[in-house]
Amino acid sequence: MTEEQKQQDLIKLQESIYLDKVRRARAMTPEQRLADVFELTNDVLGRMLAGVMWQKKIEDPAEGRKVVAQQIDRLRYVHDYELSQLKGAKS
Repeated sequence: MTEEQKQQDLIKLQESIYLDKVRRARAMTPEQRLADVFELTNDVLGRMLAGVMWQKKIEDPAEGRKVVAQQIDRLRYVHDYELSQLKGAKS
């Protein structure tokens, strides 16, 4: 199998996975989609907490949550600042 064939097979696999996800999402009720959003968000926050605790050598989960909250606030500030700069540039 050549590299080009491998690349084409990979693209077909990626497209198949994407289409499957779209079909499943379209088949879900709004309530199911919302439940999935909460589940995904909780999972991401759990990973962020674990990462912060490992990176900063924190053992107390409450302290780890404070650090995660500070990081999220910082990201929100940067995001809002960038949006304000874009809006200012369009004026």
